[in-house]
Amino acid sequence: MKLATRINSFLPKFNNDLEEVLKEFSRIGLTHVDLNYPEHVEDISAEKMKGFLEDNNLKANGVALRFRNEFINGELGNADKNISDNALQLCKDACDYCRAIDGEVVTIWLGYDGFDYSFQIDYEKVWNQVKNCMIEIADYAPDVKISIEYKPFQPRAYALIDSLGLAMSMMYEINRENIGITLDYCHMLMKHENPAYGASILGSRGKLFGIHLNDGYGLNDDGLMIGTTSLVKTIEFMYYTKLHNYDHAYFFDTFPVIEDPAEECERNMRMIKKIDSLIDRLGMDYIGEIISQNSAVKVSDLVLEILS
Repeated sequence: MKLATRINSFLPKFNNDLEEVLKEFSRIGLTHVDLNYPEHVEDISAEKMKGFLEDNNLKANGVALRFRNEFINGELGNADKNISDNALQLCKDACDYCRAIDGEVVTIWLGYDGFDYSFQIDYEKVWNQVKNCMIEIADYAPDVKISIEYKPFQPRAYALIDSLGLAMSMMYEINRENIGITLDYCHMLMKHENPAYGASILGSRGKLFGIHLNDGYGLNDDGLMIGTTSLVKTIEFMYYTKLHNYDHAYFFDTFPVIEDPAEECERNMRMIKKIDSLIDRLGMDYIGEIISQNSAVKVSDLVLEILS
């Protein structure tokens, strides 16, 4: 099982020293790293980063785009073509960096491509602009998996790509083999989606390129520890990732504020491994048989098995 977590959660503890954070990742037993681009790598060449990872027995899962400053009114879909072009180039640069550190996935979350007011954007224009940019990115790096991460809102009141349905529509309109989707568990709860549903649909189509695990109450991007508020949903989500042989990293996208980040991460690791072993104990065939019966009563029996 490939395991990674948020670098930003650890940086304050280690005085923003990325190398020390990677040492801590190795110490607590993580296997992979996702780097925010460009914020984590601005002064670190790909060659130097590879050395950091190798020294700590870590591998790169990939890089995730982070758009700041000039992009707060839109990234790829910005009405200013110069800003859109800059966002596009940033994505291409991220692909180059990902490849150079032997990563597999570039995750693109367009947090600012959206709107706050009615009549604020031309929806069709922005949709097509984003789509055409994504096609250009996918064609620029056909050897890299390009993964769309969606979120219903925050920081904009409405995101352009706000749901599984719209993310899949964008994916199919882009129509490239290397385009897929990253599912963030909390984002799905915010949209009142059932996370397992998305894992089933994307996993069965070979389009589940990334998983961000966390937990929350659905009204906000809470980033709580895995399995602490919606355990049964988390188990169902994990069942479908196993069913469809998901083989990228499970990324812990949790936000320790009061908690020590290493202690919190260790609990996330213990929880995901416990859930994985629980599914193995119950058996994939047994769980599949419960599902096939389409019975709430049988589901109750399964939950009792989980608690036993």
